[in-house]
Amino acid sequence: MSYLEGKYSYVVVAVIALLSWWLVKLTVIDLLGKREAVAHSPDYFSSSYTKWEMAKTGELKTKLLADKMVHYKDDGTHHLDKPVMTFYNAKTPPWVIQSETGIVSADGKTVFLNGKAVVDRAKAEGVSPLTINTSNLKVKPEISYAETADWAELISLPQRTTGIGMKLVYAEPIHVELLAKVRGHYETKK
Repeated sequence: MSYLEGKYSYVVVAVIALLSWWLVKLTVIDLLGKREAVAHSPDYFSSSYTKWEMAKTGELKTKLLADKMVHYKDDGTHHLDKPVMTFYNAKTPPWVIQSETGIVSADGKTVFLNGKAVVDRAKAEGVSPLTINTSNLKVKPEISYAETADWAELISLPQRTTGIGMKLVYAEPIHVELLAKVRGHYETKK
């Protein structure tokens, strides 16, 4: 092999190496471009999350607070840490519903409050205070409705009522229904 043929073989090897490197680089770029997001991965989040909803009259209708909110693009849900939902109306004190965690459906029509949940309404003129202790509460804000299949305790001192399963309409007319194994402790006036 002559000296000139040896130089050309080095050039050919160098060109093949460069072409191989370029093809690998194109393949990696193409694969990165086509990479799909990991299933159920968050696309944005917020710390100290607050959401207000106003009534048609311009008054505050609902307020949602959470320590943290994470939105998932794949199913459109919002996951909440320590959510506190407040529902306002003109005639009675606001209803406040809180839980350990929550999930707001993609359409915003259903809120699943997971873990321990507490529903409170303060005392006002002509309105008795009411506290409901339960868990795993499903809330439908548009129709002022909440329900659970779990144990529930209604406290409106001096009365205390417990049962399994509950339905609550927290708009006028207010309606609370315990579904099974209902037991109560009622204090009578003397």
